[in-house]
Amino acid sequence: MKSKTLLGLVVSLALLAHAMPASAHHSFAAAYDTTNSITVKGVIVQVRLENPHSWFFLDVKDASGKVERWAFEAGTPSGMIRNGFKPNEIKAGSEVTIKASRARDLTQKVGALNELTTADGKVYGSFGPQQGTAGQ
Repeated sequence: MKSKTLLGLVVSLALLAHAMPASAHHSFAAAYDTTNSITVKGVIVQVRLENPHSWFFLDVKDASGKVERWAFEAGTPSGMIRNGFKPNEIKAGSEVTIKASRARDLTQKVGALNELTTADGKVYGSFGPQQGTAGQ
């Protein structure tokens, strides 16, 4: 009887441990509207390459000249690096243009990063650098 109870406890704990990370992770489709694309031009404040997803923070001037802080969620750091993005490649103060899918909650200044273009025309789409121009 004790071995069945112990086995049940071990199996229950294993299932619980396996389910916990999944509950903390979200779907991009749940948080972002892929039919609502936006293009934002601003100045990088911070780039955070950290798990589970990287983030790009920008200061963006709105139509009245007021500065707003925008945040763009990107891929995993290892995936971005594998695809050619180097840590510290885009530094604070760099001007960039970002194309993104807007957050479903329109009260937030947040998006899922699809493409980032630097002022010198280097384009990061799917986080692999491509040559292009900022006007693409």
